[in-house]
Amino acid sequence: MAESFDRAPGAERTRGKASCPGAGDAYSGRQAEGEPGAAAFSQCEPLRQPRTSPPSTESSTSSDRSSSKPSNPAHSNSSSSSTAALSPPSADPVVQNSTLSANAPEFYPSTYAPYQDAAYEDGSDGYYAEPSLADLVQEFLSHLSSSPGSFEFEIEYITGTLNGWVTSEETLQELVELIFTQSTSMQNFAYTGARLCNHLSQHLALSPASGSFRQRLLKLCQTEFEHRKQAVVGDAETQRRFHSYVLFLGELYLNLELKSAKGPPARADVLQGALKDLIDTLCSHPTDANLICAVKLLKLTGSILEDSWKQSGKSCMQEIVQRIENIVLDSQCSRDVKQMLLRLVELRSSNWGRVYTAAVFSEATPDNDPNYYMNEPTFYTADGTPFTAADPDYSEKYQEILDREDYFPELYEENGNDALDADEDEMDSEIEEAYEKFCLESERRRKP
Repeated sequence: MAESFDRAPGAERTRGKASCPGAGDAYSGRQAEGEPGAAAFSQCEPLRQPRTSPPSTESSTSSDRSSSKPSNPAHSNSSSSSTAALSPPSADPVVQNSTLSANAPEFYPSTYAPYQDAAYEDGSDGYYAEPSLADLVQEFLSHLSSSPGSFEFEIEYITGTLNGWVTSEETLQELVELIFTQSTSMQNFAYTGARLCNHLSQHLALSPASGSFRQRLLKLCQTEFEHRKQAVVGDAETQRRFHSYVLFLGELYLNLELKSAKGPPARADVLQGALKDLIDTLCSHPTDANLICAVKLLKLTGSILEDSWKQSGKSCMQEIVQRIENIVLDSQCSRDVKQMLLRLVELRSSNWGRVYTAAVFSEATPDNDPNYYMNEPTFYTADGTPFTAADPDYSEKYQEILDREDYFPELYEENGNDALDADEDEMDSEIEEAYEKFCLESERRRKP
């Protein structure tokens, strides 16, 4: 049995018939004489080519050539399929005629700008470039602009850092210009910028003979002041920057302190005359934007300026108010701006809205203390009209209340409402009975 077992492929078909003559002819399609199973093997068709690899032109040509030779179908079919698998596909004519090369240089569009890392432009070995003074100052100013409330907590650190950077006249001038530009380009930063200038003018270590921080700052303000007549009639952007400069100069006048050998620090009086000239310049061209800027400046510095001018015996504020009243009558500005000017005149007539310190409690009277009646109680008449001790008819109205208490003593007690409140707090018989039932049921539930 071992001899009749053939391990070759397809041998199972001839198992037990290997010694029969003509067995090999069954695969070629020829029927052997006297072989009963040969007809069954001769009917088997040759294997077809797989559909995933269609025959190419060369394979079909080779198969045509092979069909002309006398050979069996299975051999010709297998040879054609192997030829189709081994022969490469024909190249596309476009690919054959192409001049492209894998070694060609890289292509960049005309608008392409190659990226260059700033860290390597100056030849430094680090990945990040060393920050400049402008970057450092801009970071500080941006932080103070977004968080002005942190000024007191951050100013010491900012001053210490700047003292390490500002070591020459060039860096000092750059610092002054950066702060001045930021303070005059943003109105909301004028107050913080003025405080920063005051602190740096007193605590910056470098103070060369050519000009300290404060001197260089005032020099920039003087340069901008000299161009006021051109700026006030310039385009919208020029006027906006000029108005920001005017408000910054007002904040600088209020916050910049000059040390004095005798007494407390004083204000920079040199800015006082500049503010007077700026107000005159704005009023000389009474457009809406210029007048609004003048109103803002006077609301900001009017009280301080008038006090200082009064001490010097000057009537500058009265002249400004008279000019504003003439503008309201003759100017072609809008109605809203005229209302702003009138409210400014009223504010000045009320001493800029200031209330002086109240007198001592023992010496306070309605004549010398405007807050004399502040803590007095409020009463109401029969028709609900409120009145206090400051009311001129206080005595008469209060007497009416006392008379009502005399007419209805049972409704009024010490504060006039206790009797009514007591009646309202009493429960009627039905509510009282329901409440007693509720208490009894609660006691039963608590008992085990």
